[in-house]
Amino acid sequence: MAEAVSDQDDLLALERQVCFALSVAARGVVAVYRPLLEPMGLTHPQYLVMLALWQYAPLSVKDLSGLLQLDPGTLSPLLKRLEAIGYVRRERDARDERSLSVTLTVAGRDLRAQAEGIPPAVVERLGLPLTELQNLHEALTRVIAAAQPGQPRRPAPLIKD
Repeated sequence: MAEAVSDQDDLLALERQVCFALSVAARGVVAVYRPLLEPMGLTHPQYLVMLALWQYAPLSVKDLSGLLQLDPGTLSPLLKRLEAIGYVRRERDARDERSLSVTLTVAGRDLRAQAEGIPPAVVERLGLPLTELQNLHEALTRVIAAAQPGQPRRPAPLIKD
């Protein structure tokens, strides 16, 4: 008969899984954004596209895909919807006809002023200290880098409390 393992000792305990915590946290945070983005007519993935374009436009679809770490097949419908609501324009790049360039329309550029209220509203709704959120962002950035294919892995020591 198998012996019961306490949650603290069980490596497969759901509550100990990084993937579970990240998944639940991501869904929760996106849900915080939803009512803030709705008046702008944006979904969270569309908001990420707009953030990239407000910072770097014009961008090729390839560069935008890399920047957002989204497959071009996932990005294309997002761009089509953003174009349909009048926030972006997709055009063939004059220097390379094979490449699509994404630019902001006037309405897309103007939307940035409204979006500036989103980060402080998210911080307020989460109710966490800004320094804690900044530390979380830094930790997640390290996790993202470590999870990239081809990154050298160094085994971390297992520390038990």
